[in-house]
Amino acid sequence: MRTQKMWCLIVRIKKNDVCRGKRTFEVILDMLKKHGLSGATVWTGMAGFGKRGRSNFQIEGISINMPLVIEVVDEKPRLQKMLPEIKQVVGDNGLVTLHEVDV
Repeated sequence: MRTQKMWCLIVRIKKNDVCRGKRTFEVILDMLKKHGLSGATVWTGMAGFGKRGRSNFQIEGISINMPLVIEVVDEKPRLQKMLPEIKQVVGDNGLVTLHEVDV
């Protein structure tokens, strides 16, 4: 099996984060699509914590404002081009990482 070097962009935010009048994850997905990236996945976490405290709230088994992870795999130059805009949207409310992966 042949592997290829690609890059993975990961954005960690909370579900209820808002930017430009929309949920932050929706703003980021719209940006990624507009720039022609190959695809993205939004993962929902059960719980977590960070500098803004815990990332969940339970009401009869339903989690509210849980952590979200947006994951994108593409070529490094394409992802790097997006980084400033994504960092501006996320601000201090999340974490943005970029690392090499084998596909």
